[in-house]
Amino acid sequence: MLRQLIAQVQDLLHLYGSPPPLHPPSSPFHLLQFHQPPPPSDENHRRWCFPNIDDTSSEDYHSLVMAAGQSGNCKMLEPFKPPPSKKSRKERNRGKLPGNTPTPEVMEQEIWKEFPEDLFEAVIARLPIATFFRFRSVCRKWNSLLESQSFSQHCAEIPPSNPWFYTITHENMNVGAMYDPSTRKWHHPMISFLPAKMIALPVASVGGLVCFLDIGHRNFYVCNPLTQSFKELPARSVKVWSRVAVGMTLNGNSTSGGYKILWVGCDGEYEVYDSVKNSWSRPGSMPSNIKLPLSLNFRSQAISIDNTLYFMQSDPEGIVSYNMVTGVWKQFIIPAPIHLSDQTLAECDGRIMLVGLLTKNAATCVCIWELQKMTLLWKEVDRMPNIWCLEFYGKHVRMSCLGNKGLLMLSLRSRQMNRLVTYNVMSREWLKVPGCILPRGRKRQWIACGTAFHPCLTATA
Repeated sequence: MLRQLIAQVQDLLHLYGSPPPLHPPSSPFHLLQFHQPPPPSDENHRRWCFPNIDDTSSEDYHSLVMAAGQSGNCKMLEPFKPPPSKKSRKERNRGKLPGNTPTPEVMEQEIWKEFPEDLFEAVIARLPIATFFRFRSVCRKWNSLLESQSFSQHCAEIPPSNPWFYTITHENMNVGAMYDPSTRKWHHPMISFLPAKMIALPVASVGGLVCFLDIGHRNFYVCNPLTQSFKELPARSVKVWSRVAVGMTLNGNSTSGGYKILWVGCDGEYEVYDSVKNSWSRPGSMPSNIKLPLSLNFRSQAISIDNTLYFMQSDPEGIVSYNMVTGVWKQFIIPAPIHLSDQTLAECDGRIMLVGLLTKNAATCVCIWELQKMTLLWKEVDRMPNIWCLEFYGKHVRMSCLGNKGLLMLSLRSRQMNRLVTYNVMSREWLKVPGCILPRGRKRQWIACGTAFHPCLTATA
């Protein structure tokens, strides 16, 4: 059998070329491979290499030769090439140096200088907020777009995007931190208009404006965190030293038509601020059918649907509402779900939502409810994934809702844990928020409080 195989190989040698030279070649070769040989040349002679028959079984050798016979061609082996050597870090980074990067394409001035001005403003108005502020530093003309009436009209035509979150940290109560959920980045604006030694907390927002109340519950401030448009509201006619609940509404579709702010205390005192008149007023008194004192849930911010503000109360359990146009108060008795804590109101597309911690035995979970208008009962619609809730098992967890406008930001903390998550009411998507770290800092900040606001470049206080 083996002799027959050797004879077949010899026939192949006579058919395709001469046998290899007696002396070994100067360079090693790979294993034998088969293909049609290239035409001979004087500079490159054919080289052959036989498998070691002593180390190979006859079956393996037979299959090798039969494969050559079936293909009908035999490949001349290439000289052996050593494996590529590892490049140094300097050589690997040589193509990444700024000097070696390809030159960016230059925009032709003859084409772009005739770009229509109105179309230019329409394009700029649709840029992401962070990108727009980089554009402002290009020239004075671009920086003055915020004062352009036509640019304001273009911005008003764009539907509102996901809200941002303006927060205050425990370590820096005088410095705010803004979170952009679209880019998942934190921004640290320098809001210099607030008094340096006074702590002002964000309590409400509307139309891109954020309302601040000092920690002594005396002075109100309104500002646009993006453009630094700022106003200190006049003093209130009623001196209230206890905590108050605050809500905001727009007079129209934007801040150009003005806005209103309502504060209400547990004793039933309340006032309304009108930005058009720049003054506080007392439209009336609390109706007798509403039980006083109001057990307001100050952990829950007010929500605004159309022209009506909704506040959560705990005794009796339910909601108190005030219509900013008609001046009518209403009270709704709505029992809360059992085993519920740290609950707060939220709204999405005109629906009243409830978010809170559901705790039973040692297990804790974040749940979402929707208010049924016909029965005035809470119906559970979603809850946090179980794998996330396992982290809360056996821990005393507290929750704060920092934004309640369709996209919720929840701060979950205990002695061993500090977590920030967002929940999209429409898509029912839970996402973890990256830690808030100050510029040139390393320590992760603990979020104390905050509010959601829809970023608007043209909103003025």
